[in-house]
Amino acid sequence: MDNTKVLDIDVLWEQFSNPLKSFIKNRVSNEQDAEDILQDVFFKIHRNIKDLKATEKINAWVYRIARNSIIDFYRTQKFKKEISELSEDIAIEIEDETTENEEIAKCLKTMIMHLPEGYKQALILTEFQNLTQKELSKSLGLSVSGAKSRVQRARTELKRVLLDCCELELDRRGNIIEYKKKCNDCKFC
Repeated sequence: MDNTKVLDIDVLWEQFSNPLKSFIKNRVSNEQDAEDILQDVFFKIHRNIKDLKATEKINAWVYRIARNSIIDFYRTQKFKKEISELSEDIAIEIEDETTENEEIAKCLKTMIMHLPEGYKQALILTEFQNLTQKELSKSLGLSVSGAKSRVQRARTELKRVLLDCCELELDRRGNIIEYKKKCNDCKFC
């Protein structure tokens, strides 16, 4: 075959698509996955054909791309499986933690409502209505640094009120594992 003809992607498709598809299907059980890998192989061929120096070795080059694409496919499948298993473990872990967090969240809402008006407004707008601190500055007529300071002071005050009320045990991600009220006559809990 003429070297210039071999480098034409249409000619390569005609020459290799059916044998490559069989090659891939023998190694991958799912028809759609085999089609995806075949498309990936031809994308890589098209992208890298200009770098091929020895056109007489095109057959070996194409099949090496196919083998590498199959290996990449199985690597991503293994990674997806590991992520899936990890997310199930995390979901179970989170289910166990939510009760403590939910109980404290009820107290926090009451605590926020008892903060000074400026702090309460800053927390409600940024934490519950998802305004950015820049948007907060515009809505309250403050400078951006003023809005940031107000949110930080509000968070600090809320933390002080919470720690005056309860002793908290946190996990490494900052979630509440356990809490204990410091006094029974807390006006927030």
